Amino acid sequence: MSYFSLESMQTQHPADRSDADANWWRGAVIYQIYPRSFQDQNGDGIGDLVGITSRLEYVADLGVDAVWLSPVFTSPMKDFGYDVSNYRDIDPLFGTLEDFDRLVEKAHALGLKVIIDQVISHSSDRHPWFSESRISRTNGKADWYVWADPKPDGTPPNNWLSIFGGSAWQWDGRRMQYYLHNFLAAQPDLNFHNPAVQDALLTEMRFWLERGVDGFRLDTVNFYFHSQGLEPNPPVRPEEFNTSTAPAVNPYNLQDHRYDKSQPENIAFLKRVRALLDEYPGTTSVGEIGDAQHQLEIMAQYTSGDDMLHMCYTFDFLGGEYSVDHFARAIRAVAESAPDGWICLAFSNHDVVRHITRWAPHGFEDMLGRQAIALLLTMRGSVCIYQGEELGLTEAELAYEDLADPYGIEFWPEFKGRDGCRTPMVWQAHVHQGGFSAANRTWLPVPAQHLQLAVDQQEEAANSMLHVYRAMVRFRRENRVLHDGAINVLDDTPEGVLAFRRSLKGDELFCAFNMSAEAVQYTPQAGLFLEEAGAPCTNTALEDGRLSFGPFGTYIGRIKRGN
Repeated sequence: MSYFSLESMQTQHPADRSDADANWWRGAVIYQIYPRSFQDQNGDGIGDLVGITSRLEYVADLGVDAVWLSPVFTSPMKDFGYDVSNYRDIDPLFGTLEDFDRLVEKAHALGLKVIIDQVISHSSDRHPWFSESRISRTNGKADWYVWADPKPDGTPPNNWLSIFGGSAWQWDGRRMQYYLHNFLAAQPDLNFHNPAVQDALLTEMRFWLERGVDGFRLDTVNFYFHSQGLEPNPPVRPEEFNTSTAPAVNPYNLQDHRYDKSQPENIAFLKRVRALLDEYPGTTSVGEIGDAQHQLEIMAQYTSGDDMLHMCYTFDFLGGEYSVDHFARAIRAVAESAPDGWICLAFSNHDVVRHITRWAPHGFEDMLGRQAIALLLTMRGSVCIYQGEELGLTEAELAYEDLADPYGIEFWPEFKGRDGCRTPMVWQAHVHQGGFSAANRTWLPVPAQHLQLAVDQQEEAANSMLHVYRAMVRFRRENRVLHDGAINVLDDTPEGVLAFRRSLKGDELFCAFNMSAEAVQYTPQAGLFLEEAGAPCTNTALEDGRLSFGPFGTYIGRIKRGN
């Protein structure tokens, strides 16, 4: 029999990695922190940098390689920091530049790299660049944003849509023109066709590299350029309809976004980004691709070779179904479409419903959560873990009056927005606001149903979800084959079972997952002999070469030669 207990497994801090190791990011595990919701130190109900710094030991104890901070720049907060009004300063809600420097210093002392969000496809409408641009059609920054004349009847220049609903064009009475905004009207799109804009943005990025950050997560990286011809987007073909980029209720899905994003000119700019990063050895880049019809093709373009981005992530696993067919198809598609590229994998983040809620049948949340991290950390690519998923948090149910997200307010109740995955971390079950804040009211409520999953409760339970995450991250770190090895999806599996092999220089791991709520038996192919590999497998037994899976059972074994 092959059952596994976590009681004897010890957590450890990340292994030392020299800054000279330029490829530390390849196969790395990155922990995403949503600063508003991680730890509030000053008692205003909103998380801050000092709070994050105070919790970095917890992050390091997970065994991860890096933290990714969602935006902390100066912002009117119309989209909670993804509308930047000053790229070189910290918003007072989060603290100061000195607080940021102390965070980076402590993270580095703990062996953690620091990656920060860079939101450069658009700025806030309060940014001085836009304030100047909108004054006239002849000022020095007149073409720093995307402006266009109306049609003769006064309507917008074309049919392009905003992801947040409605037209992507906003009328401005000063210039008597429309400006483009792929998101909120308060987030005007920068004009990357202007070389001066590119130069300015690269200068802003250099500011943070000089401050010691280890890389950038590039928000909406395929949105930088638009077609200068402003051609209308065609309707999407029925067979290509996909809701991975926007919820089903959003008409944005009805267009093939052929002209408003993902333009070929982006390649040359991304090479400039890579050249900048190469000036700072050991730094990295993660691009977010939002393109329902062409994301794998774009990922291949953006990460192939050594002069493009280091890695990109798509929405294949941030939506979609939890099924063998979906995962097998997606894994194979990445291998075929981007053999020279590199994907960054995630099941949850700050923009999507938490994956346990998306995927788990009622009553199987804990089982699926344990399997999901084993699956995520044995797939090929780098990995992002979103704060709270290591506790098994589900999507919070919020009342309409508690919503803050403009996206959810626009499409309520069919789509409830992103607030349900952004609620505060729960540190202590029996402390005010779960230990997140001393405030009487936090920016989003602390869900009562999350308190029983608080960190302090899971620290005391030997086989908790938190300990599963720590053990699985450790297992990945100790097995180089999971960083760099090839992946081969197997076809000889029974219904409901996904299996693949990871191989590197004679070292091979066999990974199998019963992705259903039914018990399944599986005998791997003849001549395949397995032995325990030390992974935190769950709900599975191996006897006489046969795997007996319980619901959402997992097995990871080492392949040995001969019986």
